[in-house]
Amino acid sequence: LSPLQVVNLASASSAEEPVCRRRGDPENLLLFKDGEIILGGVFSFHTGWKDRTDTYMIKPLRLQCTSLNFRDLQFAQAMLFAIEEINNSTDLLPGISVGYKIYDICGPDTRSIGATLALANGNEIVSVPSKTTCTRPAHVQAIIGATSSSKSIAVATVIGPFFIPVISYFATCACLSDKTKYPSFLRTIPSDYYQSRALAHLVKYFGWTWVGAIRSNDDYGNNGMATFTETAQQLGICLEYSVPFFRTDPSAKIQRIIDIIKASTSKVIVTFLTRADLNVLLPEFSYHNLSGYQWIGSETWIFDSRTAEMDTHHILDGAIGLSIPKVHVTGLREFILNEKPLNSSNNELFIEFWETLFNCRFRQSASSADIQKECTGHEDVTGVQNSFIDMSLMPLFNNVYKGVYAVAHALHNILSCNKTCNKNVQLDPLTVLQHIRKIHFTTKEGDEVHFDENGDPAAKYDIINWQPKENGVVEFVTVGLYNPSLVQEKQLNLQNKYLIWARNSKQVPVSVCSEKCPPGTRKVLQKGRPVCCYDCIRCAEGEISNVTDSVTCVRCLPEFWSNERRDACIKKEAVFLSYEEIMGALLTAASIFGAHMTIGVILIFFKYRKTPIVRANNSELSFLLLFSLILCFLCSLTFIGQPSDWSCMLRHVAFGITFVLCISCLLGKTMVVLMAFRATRPGSNVKKWFGQTQQRLCVTAFTLIQINICIIWLTTSPPFPFKNFKEIKDKITLECALGSVVGFWAVLGYIGLLAILCFIFAFLARKLPDNFNEAKFITFSMLIFCAVWITFVPAYVSSPGKFSVAVEIFAILASSFGLLICIFIPKCYIILMKPEKNTKKHMMGKKAPNSL
Repeated sequence: LSPLQVVNLASASSAEEPVCRRRGDPENLLLFKDGEIILGGVFSFHTGWKDRTDTYMIKPLRLQCTSLNFRDLQFAQAMLFAIEEINNSTDLLPGISVGYKIYDICGPDTRSIGATLALANGNEIVSVPSKTTCTRPAHVQAIIGATSSSKSIAVATVIGPFFIPVISYFATCACLSDKTKYPSFLRTIPSDYYQSRALAHLVKYFGWTWVGAIRSNDDYGNNGMATFTETAQQLGICLEYSVPFFRTDPSAKIQRIIDIIKASTSKVIVTFLTRADLNVLLPEFSYHNLSGYQWIGSETWIFDSRTAEMDTHHILDGAIGLSIPKVHVTGLREFILNEKPLNSSNNELFIEFWETLFNCRFRQSASSADIQKECTGHEDVTGVQNSFIDMSLMPLFNNVYKGVYAVAHALHNILSCNKTCNKNVQLDPLTVLQHIRKIHFTTKEGDEVHFDENGDPAAKYDIINWQPKENGVVEFVTVGLYNPSLVQEKQLNLQNKYLIWARNSKQVPVSVCSEKCPPGTRKVLQKGRPVCCYDCIRCAEGEISNVTDSVTCVRCLPEFWSNERRDACIKKEAVFLSYEEIMGALLTAASIFGAHMTIGVILIFFKYRKTPIVRANNSELSFLLLFSLILCFLCSLTFIGQPSDWSCMLRHVAFGITFVLCISCLLGKTMVVLMAFRATRPGSNVKKWFGQTQQRLCVTAFTLIQINICIIWLTTSPPFPFKNFKEIKDKITLECALGSVVGFWAVLGYIGLLAILCFIFAFLARKLPDNFNEAKFITFSMLIFCAVWITFVPAYVSSPGKFSVAVEIFAILASSFGLLICIFIPKCYIILMKPEKNTKKHMMGKKAPNSL
């Protein structure tokens, strides 16, 4: 149904045919031209209106617009230029005249709604319906406009249910892509969805992670900034502040914005502001000298020459932002500078335009007292210096141009035009809308025009940089391109060497909450602050980070350790008891010294083997004991050096067997001493049970038991080389793992058992009558042996790494020296120093026994 049913009141006149009467005053039609097809237009020809106070006693007067807006006047002329081209074309809509009706929507959004309904219904006070009461076809086939997003939302909301196409050239709010809310809305300018994301990627490209933001407090600014904020968070960018502003806000609100900027630490400000809002803020920014900030601008103002002219204090110098790609429409500039279309359509508008352009008054429009300069009507338009002759907004003019041609191409298809058009086709708004959505054509300048499923065109932006020149004029230099249709890596293309930054610097500004964390550190968020604010904490020992701004430190593999800078893992130093270090060298020297000392004792005993002191208590066992002591001294050497499979098995087996052999000899000698005196008692037959053969068998049996224990240990779970990563954090301790703990303690336990038996026998024989009682020396040696190995256990368990090996070597050497010194040194002393005592008579002499 036609919207006429909504806004018009049906009534019956005195005539037989029913009529429709409009309620309220008709809208003021500003520009118009008749045609077989009518296109509508809504533009803000004025930027303000006169305030008034309504008393509600009388009907309010019409809103009176003020401050002629040359920009939207140029947009309207771009629409007229496209219509004139189409009317003069023989290829597009041949034989069809296209007319237009254009309204001024200078005031609030309600004015936009009134103008839109006037375009849909017609603006007549009384209208005769064609068929049913108060129904008629839509008055226009499409509407070009409106300029801002908020006004376009109002227009698209009202006209959407009737499917009359609305094509905007400058409304960029991403919300307008929602076809469930705005089914008939299309546009020839990209959605802010792409611009917002492009601005976020631009900020990320230059490494700015800490930025401020100012947005227009309307649909354009709020929706655009919402998309920017969402994308920025995904890219790791934080907003220190985001403040809204509308041009009608009080001065206190502007002061609050200035205070926030001054108190902030960010040096980059992203602005999603309309040109009108920025033009209100800019003088205040200049007054408070807010220079030195890097401004990031949206397409509404970044390439606007009028804004650059207002920036007399060069606050915005170095600004960078996005704009619609530059384009040239042949003949459009000449058409805009030609005032005839305005003069032919609306004489009142032409007079206002001419007087504003040349700051003069026509004689008939004012008294002589008001005339500053009289207009002649023949002034040269190209000679003035204002925004009317500025063609920097040619890309937006081109958007209007493309919108008109999109409607024309759709109508061309509907009317099946070839050389002529079928004028009998009933044009339906929904049909026109569907055909516009499907059009795909190329303008005379080579610009492709088509819409996606949301009614949006393909997005592409130039990257503009404000570069001040010597004469103080700002030049808008294209320094790059953003094309979201390309792959992610190629979407942003910048030429950095041509960029000029704030304060005419060529150095990229820095705007971060926290400096980058160097390798070797990790980021730790500051409590209660955004994720871009953090402290750099040095990685712990054994952990590294080899990239900048790492959020975690990675632990090195077990065989590696972090270097001093904590940015690389280096191989751990292998630590073991070596011959080269002092402790290893001393123990080696002690071991070799002990072995040579024992060899020396053997040589002395061999030379004096016939003497009584050597022959006493079985010299064969003495030589075997000395040989075993040599092995005990030498087996300690197997504990020094880098552990290997063979050395790990050899050291414990050699230690266990040699010490058992040694103690077995001592046990045999002790038993000989004890049994020898018992054999002298009358009737005793002990001697036959403990002769030399029995002593040899005893030593062999005791030793074979230890050998069997070692064989079982080696075959079940032998010792093996082991890399200990836990003992010393930054080094690898090479040691021998025991394999079977039971086997190790069985070897030690067996040695301890023999040592205890030997000590008991020696203790029992310590007071036997003899000038040289060997049992008491064995008792002393066993006391030392047991003391050493009792203290060995806790020392061994508590010593780290190679020191546990040193403890074991020390225990071996101490016990070996104890046996050697306690048993053989006294005999050597007598042999060498007191030969007179080395006689059988002296040894058998009766003396009072010594006590311990």
